[in-house]
Amino acid sequence: MRNRRAVLSAARFGRPVTRLEIARTTGLSAATVSGLVAGLIADGVLVELDWRIPAAGVAGGRPAAALAVNSALGTLIGIHLAHAGIRILLAGVDGTVRAEHTHYIDVDHRPADTLEYAASTALDLVADLGIPHRKLLGVGVAVSAPVLLHSQTLGSPPMLNDWGEVDIAPRLRKRMGLPVHLRNDADLGALAEWRLGAAASADNLVYVMLSEGVGAGLVLQGRLYDGDAGAAGELGHVTVVPDGQVCRCGSRGCLKTVVGARALATTLAHSHGSVRGFTDLIDLAHRGDPGVRRLLGDAGRAVGTALAPICTVLNPELVVIGGTLAQTGEPLLNGIRETLTRGVSPVTNRTPDVLPGTLGTRAEALGAVITANQFADLG
Repeated sequence: MRNRRAVLSAARFGRPVTRLEIARTTGLSAATVSGLVAGLIADGVLVELDWRIPAAGVAGGRPAAALAVNSALGTLIGIHLAHAGIRILLAGVDGTVRAEHTHYIDVDHRPADTLEYAASTALDLVADLGIPHRKLLGVGVAVSAPVLLHSQTLGSPPMLNDWGEVDIAPRLRKRMGLPVHLRNDADLGALAEWRLGAAASADNLVYVMLSEGVGAGLVLQGRLYDGDAGAAGELGHVTVVPDGQVCRCGSRGCLKTVVGARALATTLAHSHGSVRGFTDLIDLAHRGDPGVRRLLGDAGRAVGTALAPICTVLNPELVVIGGTLAQTGEPLLNGIRETLTRGVSPVTNRTPDVLPGTLGTRAEALGAVITANQFADLG
């Protein structure tokens, strides 16, 4: 049973895989994997697709049959609780998004309203698609705060203002009648971009989420890295301006106070008048506004300053930039690249590539779906 679970874990959610890839991932022999895959196909858990995957790293190697989890097994729910809004996804176990809803609400200060809206909207989407409750396999929640994984509670101090005493998972579990699994949103953005997006070919990467808040997720040696207490990746609270503004965490000059949505909107207002946060910033960036391009370049250099020592220590292959601010494009990315080129120690032998995420602002919700899928009983 343990080997069967290992094979299924290697095959579930994401791009299709081959028997050889499953053997490499699990360490099981090719013969053992072949037998287990045959059983999973017979049980309707895995399906063999009608196309083949080229042999990786083998000159002249024959393409192998592609395997995927059977999409008919059930549906998963992903919820992203960001500072300024909620995103809800319904997806099949193969990763296909079936429904999506976004709602802007003051999540920071309205925990009860936020959780009720998320739960009721998700269940309404389920009803609209005619999905029976027995086909719902679980709920993943991405939250803009550190999460203590052993207790599934928010760390202290909470980065969502009024959520310190709120038990998110139990409340949603009671309201929805489903298993609920909670993780930090930047961690789940990293998971999604690694399994489904820009970092699908890398096993060592840093994902940076730049939105209302700032966070990072780390994938090291093919595993999501949580740190000792589940708080790894709090990039937004790395000091980049020693005598800068006071952050809500109590420190001064945190990266969030420089490149967060409120900080950028305030800076932009000095030269452009009243602005609507990221909406105006993205629009002006796409129109090539010189002041905005300078602002984004400076923001990228601040992000690079926080990232450079991390990249020197961890030596990642990729840095993937996600979140709303990533939509502004090359001025931001070039600022990050410029600072990493200058700031990453030569002893690492290379500066990591810096790429925009391909999943956009739905990455964190997709990561929540992946987490729910990892805990679901698929047979």
